[in-house]
Amino acid sequence: MTGKCLIIGLAAAGLTACTTARKEMAPGAMHGAEAEQRFYLPNAEASRVVSVTNVATVRASILVQTHRAAVKETGPKETVAHFGEVYAFSPTFMAVHREEPTQIRFWNLQPDDQHTFMLVDPQMQVLMNVLLPPLEETSYVFTFHMEGLFTFYCAMHQPGMAGQILVLPPRQP
Repeated sequence: MTGKCLIIGLAAAGLTACTTARKEMAPGAMHGAEAEQRFYLPNAEASRVVSVTNVATVRASILVQTHRAAVKETGPKETVAHFGEVYAFSPTFMAVHREEPTQIRFWNLQPDDQHTFMLVDPQMQVLMNVLLPPLEETSYVFTFHMEGLFTFYCAMHQPGMAGQILVLPPRQP
């Protein structure tokens, strides 16, 4: 999907911030301000909703994998011709508890396709957008400070590559 189509698709979904995807760009090809705008963790304001770190003591761990549903190399050709390449996250739904550090490990199983993880709050504000490089595990520890239904997307493969995180009240001691 081109950056232009991505912007139109995300705007139609009501997102208040988005990035452009340039699939032809090699990993690491962006530098400086362009890279900082495209991929980022929650800023100070967004961290009031969710804190994201690389290392912390966790109470739960979730594995999310990327899957190819229909791609040009393996088809089905009619599906690819009609919808383009189709990818998915698995699982597409997770439930976590507020104020409970939860590790989410992302495995990008594709050898030749990058994905992103863009997290959006219940008011459709983009909180973070990170790259999931081919054949790599990317791991973050999320601590949600707000209950509700959060949506996540791969900004490069819309509209189908998405899921939700339900943040429940804290566990009772």
